[in-house]
Amino acid sequence: MNLLHANDRRGEYPASYYAAAAAPIDRFPILKGQHRADVCVVGGGYTGLSAALHLAQKGYDVILVEAHRIGFGASGRNGGQLGSGQRQDQVWLEKTIGNENAHRLWDLAEEAKALVKSLITDHAMPVTFHPGIAHACRSEAEVRDAHAYAEKLRRDYGYTHVEPLDRTAIRRLIGSTEYVGGEIDRDAGHLHPLNYAIGLAQAAAKAGVRIHEMSEVHRVEPGPKPVVRTPSGHVDCATVILAGNGYLGQLSPKVAAKVMPINNFIVATEPLGEAAKDILSEPVAVADSRFVVNYWRLSEDNRLLFGGGESYGYRFPDIIKTVSKPMLQVYPQLAKTRIDYAWGGTLAITVNRMPCFARPGQNVFSVSGYSGHGVAMATLAGKLMAEATAGQAERFDLMASLPQTRFPGGVALRWPLLVLAMTWYSMRDRLGV
Repeated sequence: MNLLHANDRRGEYPASYYAAAAAPIDRFPILKGQHRADVCVVGGGYTGLSAALHLAQKGYDVILVEAHRIGFGASGRNGGQLGSGQRQDQVWLEKTIGNENAHRLWDLAEEAKALVKSLITDHAMPVTFHPGIAHACRSEAEVRDAHAYAEKLRRDYGYTHVEPLDRTAIRRLIGSTEYVGGEIDRDAGHLHPLNYAIGLAQAAAKAGVRIHEMSEVHRVEPGPKPVVRTPSGHVDCATVILAGNGYLGQLSPKVAAKVMPINNFIVATEPLGEAAKDILSEPVAVADSRFVVNYWRLSEDNRLLFGGGESYGYRFPDIIKTVSKPMLQVYPQLAKTRIDYAWGGTLAITVNRMPCFARPGQNVFSVSGYSGHGVAMATLAGKLMAEATAGQAERFDLMASLPQTRFPGGVALRWPLLVLAMTWYSMRDRLGV
């Protein structure tokens, strides 16, 4: 079964709050016939749109093909959190690649965050950036670790935007007794993810990128002159950028062996009105310390957008049931609140949870596997692939130097093995371990 078609209607956004509140954008045409371009980008999410935009700004002739709609995948369905740093923290990076390169990756991550903010402003996107992401901890040991890490960022990286929160402060902020402390990053924040993708598409099209929706790629032929083939056309080009993330399928088996698609889910309540201030006293986003993370924020019309739960097969489960359980653990007062929207999406993870930067074929670049940290890093990844295409590959190669291993069990067994591992960690969450 193809993940592109397992849970969604062809060419239609899921019935999400994001789709209901999306900025208007006309459909782009289907790719038909033979075309030529300097670069063909496969995938219309943050990675592909950012790559296309940055390439066009460098003077390249770019075609972008998307199987469904712009922002159809994880880019238009995620929690909308624009976080600081890499997916792994600086302690892990220092141990893995040394202090010097860990500092370089911190600087890249800060650039990624700033890039998203500047793109929104520079292109007058239909997006509002809301500052603040809180991290809510379930145990005193987690609180001590979080506060120590905030001090490390201040001391070693000069990052002064993280404020420690004690038990009283976290409960005043998030209106729940589930957590005993944490911190808040005032330079991180949240946004409407689908509108950000739409804004990137509008900016790319204005820069001259030829965008084609409803144009699923069935085959990429690498070589001195790569060819990208869809059912009704093909693109002859000099470079291919693969930006399909969890939907890459068989387009690149080398990448697919290191990148695992998984599913995550979000619900949106009815508008909460004045009761919203009892859920979040400030318009910030929150993520907690569970292995399968709960994350939430208020929409601009005061709905609670709450994400939680994962699945590892093709079909989505009962999403309302899956997400309501952790939501009501955090906010039992919402037991009688109506759920207006419930949707799922397919993202991608790697074994080490860092993005997979690769050259899977001659004149082919690929980045995927953001592991839930993709709003900033996918945007930067597109820029880095544009740089590499232009012959400036140092920063791309730095990210590609991170060790990436295949998932154990191969294609046939990796899902069952992942389910076993995730079940174990989920059980630890339930036991409070």
